[in-house]
Amino acid sequence: MTFNRSDLGAGAIFIAIGLGFAAITLLELDIGTARRMGPGYFPIMLSGILIVLGLAVALKSVAHGDEPRGPLPWRGLAVLLSVPVIFGLLIRPLGMVPVLLITTFLTSFASRRMTVAAALLLTVGLTVFCVVVFNLGLGLPLRLFGSAVEPWTRPIFGVR
Repeated sequence: MTFNRSDLGAGAIFIAIGLGFAAITLLELDIGTARRMGPGYFPIMLSGILIVLGLAVALKSVAHGDEPRGPLPWRGLAVLLSVPVIFGLLIRPLGMVPVLLITTFLTSFASRRMTVAAALLLTVGLTVFCVVVFNLGLGLPLRLFGSAVEPWTRPIFGVR
């Protein structure tokens, strides 16, 4: 019997995480009923979905054999693991717009196929989209520009 070890491992991780969160939810929160949902109802439903997803991935591994793996993508791992840290460190002093510009541009180079022109287009497009959705559409109180860049942006945009 052949099976794909990567899919089996991913399914097992999903199942383990789902079971862990389900156990914590069952021990610490009131589940309630479908009519009167308690604070644990939503987490237990998400845990169940994660367990079912893990079972589906694990069962899929039985149907397919192992595929040869290429080299580990160190560049992508380094970029994708460092960008959330950069975002967290820079969001307060710089604000949403500069941090989105920086992190989106950096993240786009996790792929070796990304060109500078495509990265710039993606960066501007995603930043504009996030400002329109989160700031204008939802009205979230996110500062567009932080205190470190505000002296330069106030005369240009008139935004605080």
